Order: sequence, then C-alpha cells, then structure tokens
Amino acid sequence: MRHESLLNRDWTGIVARLGGADALEAGARQTRAMVRARSIKSAVDLLRMLLAYCLGDRGLRSTTAWAASVGLADISNVSLLHRLRHSGDWLALLVGQVLAEAAPVGAGGRLIRIIDGTTVPKPGPAGGRNQLWRLHAAFDLPTERFGAFVLTEETGGETLDRIAAVKGEIRLADRAFLQPDRMAAILDAGADFVIRAGWKGAGWLTEDGKPFDLIAALDGKNERGLMDCPIWLKRKSAPALGLRLVAVKKPPEACATARHKAARESQRGGHRLSPETLVAADWVILVTSLAPVEFPAADVLALYRLRWRIELAFKRLKSLIGLKGPPGADPRTARPYILAHLLMILLLEPLIDEFEVSPRLPPSQEPGQKLAA
Repeated sequence: MRHESLLNRDWTGIVARLGGADALEAGARQTRAMVRARSIKSAVDLLRMLLAYCLGDRGLRSTTAWAASVGLADISNVSLLHRLRHSGDWLALLVGQVLAEAAPVGAGGRLIRIIDGTTVPKPGPAGGRNQLWRLHAAFDLPTERFGAFVLTEETGGETLDRIAAVKGEIRLADRAFLQPDRMAAILDAGADFVIRAGWKGAGWLTEDGKPFDLIAALDGKNERGLMDCPIWLKRKSAPALGLRLVAVKKPPEACATARHKAARESQRGGHRLSPETLVAADWVILVTSLAPVEFPAADVLALYRLRWRIELAFKRLKSLIGLKGPPGADPRTARPYILAHLLMILLLEPLIDEFEVSPRLPPSQEPGQKLAA
C-alpha cells in the first residue's frame, strides 16, 4: 500500500467506516493515543499518518516528510515513533469496532468459524534464532470475513478456545487443535466442532473406557472406504469425552502422495516409518460433535473442506496488505504496526470480490454451503 492511496477520496470512506471524525477523536483520547492536539491537530490526521507509515514501504523520516509536504503535520520522526508506541490500544479498539460491525447475526443457519494461526517474524538477538509474533484468528462463513484476532508472543500456543465460541457455531480446525479439554469448553459454550485428527493424536477409547485400535478399525474398512462411529477421547482429569469419528479413504492418487510425504518426513526425522503411519496416510480422519441425524458423514466432510478458506485469507493479509515483520522487536511498536494491517484488511474485506485472485464458487457449487445458508 502506498502513501498516495491515503490521499484520495477513499480516505473519506475509511473515516466514515470507523464512525466519523468525532468517534475517532473520542476513541483516541479515551485510549490516550492523543492526549492533546499539538503538531497533529486531530485523530483523523494521526490515524492517516500511522497507516501511511505502517502500510507503506517508507521509513519514519520519509513518512514525516510526506506529511509535511501535504500539509498534514510537521513533526519529527522521533515524535511519530512516540505516537505509534502509544496507539496500540486505540488501534485495537478500532479493530474491535470493525469486527463487531461485521459480526454475523444468527438468523438463517449456523455460523461456520474456522480457527487457525499464522506467524509474523520479529528481529531476534544477533546470531540468535528468529523470534515470532503469533496471530490467532477466526474466519467466519458464509460472510467470508475475519471474526476475531488475538496477538501473542510465539509462546502463546494454538488452543481451540483461545477465541471465545459463539453459541451455535460450528468450529473447524486442523489436527493441532485436537485438544479434548479445550473441545469440552467449546461444547460447554453451546458450539460444535469438526477437527482433523492424526492416528496418534489422542487417547482413543471405547464406550467402556478400553483402548480403541483406530488403525485396525481403518484397515478393516478398506473396501467401503468410510467410517462413521462413536468415539471417546481420554482427558487428563475428567471423564472421557464422547464424540463421533468420521473417516474417509482418499483416492488412490492422494493415497500415494500422502504415503510419499510420510516417507520423506520419516527420512528427515531419522526415524523408521511405521506400518500404522502408512495405513493412516490413506485416510482423512475427523472428530466431530455434530449429530449424525442432522449431519451425515458427507456433510461433515464437506464442512471440513471449507477450512482452506482461512489459508486464502492469511495469504491476502500478507500479500495484499503486505503484513510482514514489524521494524524492531519493541512490543510497543510491533503491536500497533500489526494492528494497523489487521484494521486495513478488515476495511478492505467487503471489496475483496473486486480483486479476488481465486474467485469464490457460486452458492450452488459451494461444498457444505447449504449448511450455512
């Protein structure tokens, strides 16, 4: 994004989307991003400068020179950095406002929410390993919008319930989120989930609490290629969680690809490839809380196939908006820098269809679309 893009008529639309000049002023003063007007006369001007710096490809000096040349403000690069460091809470407030504005209303069907995370690099010590910021996100369907963000240090692990559940939602996640205690919390909030599983990813149990041999069960379903049965997951300090296991065998070409990938990973890791891993590689294994009467196996599988949407959304965030590592490792600077990018992608999402790289399918062709309509 270039500075010039913040000079045209679209800037008026951005201010309006954020509630207008008075609302921006009130929010900036409430969060102390702007205590009193000095060189920068208004919150609108401050936001314009912050976005120009964070979203542009120029440094602090070039941004302040641009601001002076267009009559926006005459301040030093040190002053702009000071303003940026005190704007994190304000930008977080604006991100929250735009998220709330786009929040789905529980009218027709159920909200489908995809949970995942991505990382943003930050400078580490000289000669040390790279450090990361971790961005946890929820991507909502059918609105095709980000519904929530949480920014943590890299030590903030991915957990299924880090983003609060919406009652009635169906939460989709990959195998990193197969966390029985967290899954129970989602159920307690009145939501459901579809989560991918690895054959070694959980303590599989039968109804009477005995170990369940998943590999033997899958191997016995080779002819039919489909498995749909009750399953229980072991928990650390609570009764086993009763759920549903849905698995489908991949097409022959996909089986060969998955087995080849498993063999490569085994070689890289320096360990022996087990026969169980080869059997599991042929299957897509899902765990869900959805009832089979309402959601047959085909619908559960169609729902999970929607998970790629968040990968595309992250790609947009990093390529279209240009989110990359913040300049410097100071959290006071990095947090508002990342929040500025999140704010801009939220403002642009309603316009995504106009420059979508990968067009959406029409509703009649969308897998699982009838479940969200």
